[in-house]
Amino acid sequence: MEHQQPAIEVLIIEDDVKIAEINRRFIEKVDHFRVVGIATDDVQAKEQLDILRPDLVLLDVYFPDANGLDMLSYIRQHFRDTDVIMITAAKEIEAIREAVRSGAFDYIMKPLIFNRLQETLLRYLDFHRELNRLHHSGSINQSDVDRLISGTSKKEFRNENSYLPKGIDKLTLVKIVQAISTAANGMSAEQIAKEIGVSRSTGRRYLEHLVASGEVFADLTYGVVGRPERVYRKRDT
Repeated sequence: MEHQQPAIEVLIIEDDVKIAEINRRFIEKVDHFRVVGIATDDVQAKEQLDILRPDLVLLDVYFPDANGLDMLSYIRQHFRDTDVIMITAAKEIEAIREAVRSGAFDYIMKPLIFNRLQETLLRYLDFHRELNRLHHSGSINQSDVDRLISGTSKKEFRNENSYLPKGIDKLTLVKIVQAISTAANGMSAEQIAKEIGVSRSTGRRYLEHLVASGEVFADLTYGVVGRPERVYRKRDT
């Protein structure tokens, strides 16, 4: 009987409680991952790191009382067995460069897309299992090193659109997510089409993709006349 490997334990460090909860739901949709804690400030983060000793941290760059890059350095210094994935809206090239230099496993831009996070988590799962295998084997050769590095090298990243279904462009998707996020009463496919400058059918295709990924949900609204209309809203929790 094959030995069941324990789930990878994840700590989320994110000051926005709603975003942290969305991230938790996304992570737990991926097999072999389990969220063990959520920290919303610097003090909570350091306490939970010390108590939980997670395998992996999802870390935001911006905090009200701390800098996520400083936290990344703190984790690398004090918790050498804990890996870090940065998830942030920070777009400054220096922040990305610093995160990579400090040993972040990956750097994912907000708004978070489930398929992109899933891709990174599955790569991390392979990386984590390969490390454990090598640790227990007691020996390592060049092919082991090559396989370990090639699976995580930034050079092996696919095109930023490759994790999206055919016909779904990342930039258009981001624009649609931003439009829905600012619409208090949600938006229909027709409204999205006018806002973004695409056809109604294209807008609907992107919206249904977001529904499938769990980022938005759809309701039916009933007007005075005509058929009910499908309205899309950003998921809050």
